[in-house]
Amino acid sequence: MKSKKKKRKGKNKIEELSEELILELFKSRKKPLLLREIYHFLSIPSEHREKVRSLVRTLAERGKLIQIKKRRYALADSVSYQRGRLRVHPDGFGFVTTEEGKTIFIPPKRLEKALDGDIVLVRIERTTKKGPEGRVIKVLERPRKHIVGYLVRRNKFYFVEPEDRRLPFEIFIPKKRRGKAKEGHIVVAKILEPTSEFGVPLGEVIKDLGDPESLETHTWATIFTYDLPNEFSEEVKKELEKIPDEVRDEDKNGRVDLRELPLVTIDGENARDFDDAVCVKKYSRGYRLWVAIADVAHYVKKDSFLDREAYLRGTSVYFPNMVLPMFPEKLSNNLCSLNPHVDRLAMVVEIDYTPKGKVRSKKFYEAVIRSHARLTYTEVKEMFVDQNETVIKKYSTLYPMLKDALELAQILREKRLARGSLDFDLPEPEIVLNFEGKIENIVKRERNIAHMMIEDFMISANEAVAEYLTELSYPFLYRVHEVPDLNKVKELLEYLPLGNIEIDFPEEPTPKFFQELLKLTENHRLSYLYHHMLLRSLKQAKYSPNNVGHFGLASTCYCHFTSPIRRYPDLVVHRALKRALRNQKPPYKIDELEEMGKHLSQRERIAEEAEREIFKKFQAFFMRDKTGEIYSGIISGVTAFGFFVDLEEYLVSGVVRVVDLPDDYYVLDEKGISLIGKRTGKIFQIGQKVKVKVKEVDLRRYQINFRLVELN
Repeated sequence: MKSKKKKRKGKNKIEELSEELILELFKSRKKPLLLREIYHFLSIPSEHREKVRSLVRTLAERGKLIQIKKRRYALADSVSYQRGRLRVHPDGFGFVTTEEGKTIFIPPKRLEKALDGDIVLVRIERTTKKGPEGRVIKVLERPRKHIVGYLVRRNKFYFVEPEDRRLPFEIFIPKKRRGKAKEGHIVVAKILEPTSEFGVPLGEVIKDLGDPESLETHTWATIFTYDLPNEFSEEVKKELEKIPDEVRDEDKNGRVDLRELPLVTIDGENARDFDDAVCVKKYSRGYRLWVAIADVAHYVKKDSFLDREAYLRGTSVYFPNMVLPMFPEKLSNNLCSLNPHVDRLAMVVEIDYTPKGKVRSKKFYEAVIRSHARLTYTEVKEMFVDQNETVIKKYSTLYPMLKDALELAQILREKRLARGSLDFDLPEPEIVLNFEGKIENIVKRERNIAHMMIEDFMISANEAVAEYLTELSYPFLYRVHEVPDLNKVKELLEYLPLGNIEIDFPEEPTPKFFQELLKLTENHRLSYLYHHMLLRSLKQAKYSPNNVGHFGLASTCYCHFTSPIRRYPDLVVHRALKRALRNQKPPYKIDELEEMGKHLSQRERIAEEAEREIFKKFQAFFMRDKTGEIYSGIISGVTAFGFFVDLEEYLVSGVVRVVDLPDDYYVLDEKGISLIGKRTGKIFQIGQKVKVKVKEVDLRRYQINFRLVELN
């Protein structure tokens, strides 16, 4: 009788067996366990032990358990193990950024076989003044599917030299695996085996991207390096066929008709998708603002193929010569774009303000609109700054509305700055291409009153939606920006030559404190450099269902709502708002939003990295025919191998290497902010003006090397 009970109990354990049960066992025992101990504690008979081993292997692969040695396992959290993404520096060391935002330094010899971009498990081995230092224990995921590089021939054999210096190996390509790829071209390779007869990985060429002299080739190289989706599936295309080409009458039913309201879009000259349209009316009691946002959620249903593809991409990616849209052109440039003089579906935020900019009331609703004009930022500036009569006459019917809009925007901006919102007015580079697609110039992107007006209205709409959904307790994705680490700020300021400026640090950092720092340096000749470094000291904004506020905007409640054509988190917020307006069940649960927030924040980072890499490549192409030319610049960074120089004429950076300073032996000082000559005592530090000559441009490494001509 007793044995039957024991058998029945064992059977129940088998039925209950799951990853959660195994993790609970480790938590209750509070120590590493052998596989046989797991069998024993869970009363698992021998014929069912393979299931336990399978579950343990899965937990180890996901980084929940760590295999210490042979068959002994432990909870990853219990033995200072961290999961994160590895970034390898060209000099061989790396940094792992954990899911919690912690950064762990990995010395070259402790990278094991991990590659740049891998998701790894790291053991923290010691903590230094600069932070934790660890060792890669295991590669959990290898997201990098493709290796982009140059196809080279040595004797009779072909190899791919990775374009990325952080990949310290070549790939041997057998003749039958080369296809029709041409020698010297940039190609995409796939690793088939970890080693070959040459002691390097064996692979095959899966795509010839073309001649490295072409900018388009380098754009495609970046797309494949970052594994950016660049084609839409057949399922998406079929689904797209079922969506109408224009707004149908039945889609307008039940919506507020705002077609007579003089809403306008204001964007850059080259914009093709228009997410938002605005209108302002001034009354004796204040102002009324309408912000109309394309109703993408009406056409893109949750869990459809279109929706899954958009979630996978997370964001549109913008290159100087190409765009990888989140949605196909039929939606992004047509049906969901608020093009002028055509009916469009929109989600509208309507806010009433007092004359001093205080919110009196706000409403949200679905509408049908008709944009009355497609304006550019330049045109608005020409009307209100340059007083260009030709442009004023062209938009004479809209001029009074735009004047009221600028007036309200100024009030809202002053109110936002008064609460501590930070305004980093940094020079943004713009690459100017000619009709042949070649680089004509690299200039500072203009930011005028029209840009600021649209920024102010979008921030107001984003806050209004976030506050409304929060009051209703609807789960959605906030755009959060955490409070920075004050110690990091103090360390950073030690790098800046502030002269006689004295800083009184608060106990806790506040937006107003950062605002004061920006004001202290705003009239300094190096203000752009200070502001850039202060921006770097802040944490990165991200998406989360947990509201911790937005430090940079000094906002207690903020989300992204205004760009659903190009950002997936905005679409998530639209769906939540639609359900809330209809008193329906929320579309997402908190745990679902947690995962979405992590994924979408990561997709945003990847897009930013890809856009930065393209800019670096285009910079090199722009400077390659300027070898020998002399420019004035400012030292913007110092390292042991040299110093970086930002040119004044173009938004271009390059490096003067220590090896090209033959007059002395230069070493980095203790604080890491100056290079000092051992014999002469000559100093190179951040902020110094210099004259440099373009020594060489390495188009394979996208490096611009300068030689010092004169120190001012």
